[in-house]
Amino acid sequence: MTTPPQDQNPNTPAPVEPTAPQQPYPPHQGGPFQGVPVPPPAPTNRFSKKLLRIGVFIVVAIAIAGGKWYFGQSDAETTSVGACMHNDGTEKEPDLNEVGCTSSDAQYKVVQKFDNSSDADKCEAVTDSTIAYYQQGSSHDVVLCLKEV
Repeated sequence: MTTPPQDQNPNTPAPVEPTAPQQPYPPHQGGPFQGVPVPPPAPTNRFSKKLLRIGVFIVVAIAIAGGKWYFGQSDAETTSVGACMHNDGTEKEPDLNEVGCTSSDAQYKVVQKFDNSSDADKCEAVTDSTIAYYQQGSSHDVVLCLKEV
């Protein structure tokens, strides 16, 4: 068996010879970076955002106009045959409002309705009718043929 020389320890690592440092990328060649091309920035969606805003504006405007039309109508315009009414006004200036037929406020029941008419004489031909009520509405005229409850 051979023994190692005295000046070397077997547990000491061998000396490492110096090497040239490695570069992570190819060396620069004088121009801009020659790596993977960068895509151009995505175009903005100004056109579609503008169309969306216009569409929302149109929908809101239609909703407001429809709400004004619907809520501007009187009960005489929106009531139907078989509904019950209560007069909140006087006989000379009636103000009919729809109420439930089981309510103690129910005074009249609608037996016939004529839209877009101002001829209250049409109620004379309706057999159950005792009262003709004409109202000039915000969107159209209405004649209601009523009977007392």
